Amino acid sequence: TVDESELLTVPDGWKEPAFTREDNPRGLLEESSFATLFPKYREAYLKECWPLVQKALSEHFVNATLDLIEGSMTVTTTKKTFDPYAIIRARDLIKLLARSVPFEQAVRILQDDVACDIIKIGSLVRKRESFIKRRGRLLGPKGSTLKALELLTNCYIMVQGNTVSALGPFSGLKEVRKVVLDTMKNIHPIYNIKTLMIKRELAKDPELRSQNWERFLPKFKRKNLKKRKEPKKKNIKKEYTPFPPPQPESQIDKELASGEYFLKESQRKRKRLEEIKAKQADAIKKRQEERNKAFIPPKEKPVVKAKKASTEKKIDIEAIKEKVKNAKKKKLGALPVEEVKLKIAADEKKKKKK
Repeated sequence: TVDESELLTVPDGWKEPAFTREDNPRGLLEESSFATLFPKYREAYLKECWPLVQKALSEHFVNATLDLIEGSMTVTTTKKTFDPYAIIRARDLIKLLARSVPFEQAVRILQDDVACDIIKIGSLVRKRESFIKRRGRLLGPKGSTLKALELLTNCYIMVQGNTVSALGPFSGLKEVRKVVLDTMKNIHPIYNIKTLMIKRELAKDPELRSQNWERFLPKFKRKNLKKRKEPKKKNIKKEYTPFPPPQPESQIDKELASGEYFLKESQRKRKRLEEIKAKQADAIKKRQEERNKAFIPPKEKPVVKAKKASTEKKIDIEAIKEKVKNAKKKKLGALPVEEVKLKIAADEKKKKKK
């Protein structure tokens, strides 16, 4: 009987056996080829290192050709090629060389436990200025952030133009992609680096390997989020109705409603004068009230009569007499000369007896 957990976990230091000619003795049926273009500034470097590229690929029986006129690199399989995945690795090799990765690092892609990932970051940010800032944040001061990321993920990372090329183990490539995409989303890479450092320490403990790590990982919150300013005047849209608004009343309609329309001119004038006089009377009344406020006396606080202290107190005569006796007994100042001499003599006698 074997534990199911032991069957699911991969033992430490285990490696998949290499693919040999015995696994595929008849070779491949058809020829496969891949081509990629490279920029003009890479031409001189590729011309120098191309013999080394051909030598590395010839070990896997893959041909490589460099076309300087068209500016392209091509890799093709041969009749001797037995590994069907060799052409995919050769394709990744020429892609990395085109993306400014040096040959010493790019040739590692031909190993079994190494893979590559080319992350396109050019279209993730709209503004060009923001894109340059965030790409610089990924590099860090003097490349320190990129170096820390390389050490934590065991990957080689190359930031060039609008792409980020990463080369290393599959687990590391997954972390690199996450960090790069988060950086382009305006999340600083230092937060992800801290999380990776904690994960690295937790992986060393064999007891914690099978447990959930969420309780140990830090949770970063955005603090400096400014709320969108709301306008002072809000235009609230009214509900749509097919009927037009009611016709506003004219002056004649108002006069008809109040009965003023049927009055004579003299009666109208008299009515207006009465209204004016009523308004004036109200205004005079209010003004008079304001003036009279100054003559209104403030409310006085009620006087609280102080309670007479009780003069009748019991005096303890005996206690006073005792205090006087004790004071007489106390000797103030230095002792007289005679008493000092007697005291010294008594002390000397005690010493002699001892």
